[in-house]
Amino acid sequence: MRHPDPGPIPGAGPPEGVLFLHGIARRASSLARMERAFRAQGHATLNLDYPARTAALADLAAGIAPPVAAFAARVRRLHVVTHSMGGLVARALLTRHRPDNLGRVVMLAPPNGGSEVADRLHRLAAYRSFFGPAGAQLTTRRDAELAALLGPVDYPLGVIAGDRTLYPVESWLMLPRPNDGRVSVDRTRVAGMSAHVTLHTTHGLMMWNPRVIGEALHFVRNGRFLAPDAKPSEGRP
Repeated sequence: MRHPDPGPIPGAGPPEGVLFLHGIARRASSLARMERAFRAQGHATLNLDYPARTAALADLAAGIAPPVAAFAARVRRLHVVTHSMGGLVARALLTRHRPDNLGRVVMLAPPNGGSEVADRLHRLAAYRSFFGPAGAQLTTRRDAELAALLGPVDYPLGVIAGDRTLYPVESWLMLPRPNDGRVSVDRTRVAGMSAHVTLHTTHGLMMWNPRVIGEALHFVRNGRFLAPDAKPSEGRP
């Protein structure tokens, strides 16, 4: 599904802005290299640390909404770049607290359809203790409340998946192939996305991969990917 291109905003004025949202077991520093690349191209950036392991998705979205709104008020358009579960936080944020000047969204390895790893492990006390309430929401089976929170993708969205793994147990015993060791390529997809591309990179390192960074920059600028296998796709509901 294609979405209307927001188009350039004429005239001088505030810069384009990019919000970065890290994954569940990460910090804002994990997206620092990508943030520097966007700043070098003239974007204002907001790279938030948020308590990904101690709250549910709705509470995480509500917690970041005030600083995101303040940042959005200072930029021409607010673009969003996420890694892993940060993509679900972004979807919840855009469902309940969408800024009027939303631009384009890029998600790196998002568990849009959940993860079979969470299916297998989410009932274990150690998993729940480490990954918290949001970790329990990463399963492939979702109730109506969570589906409503994530909402429809009705904004320009480009998804970058990985097909290389550093986690052989999960990749061979828990996940359909191809996968990045945490999420299968198929479950990164979501209905309504504008473009999807699979790159030979791993879940935990892809945000430092120069090609991933280049594709994210290109999508934010142009609403499409450079990679030859990037194409619109139906995605998952």
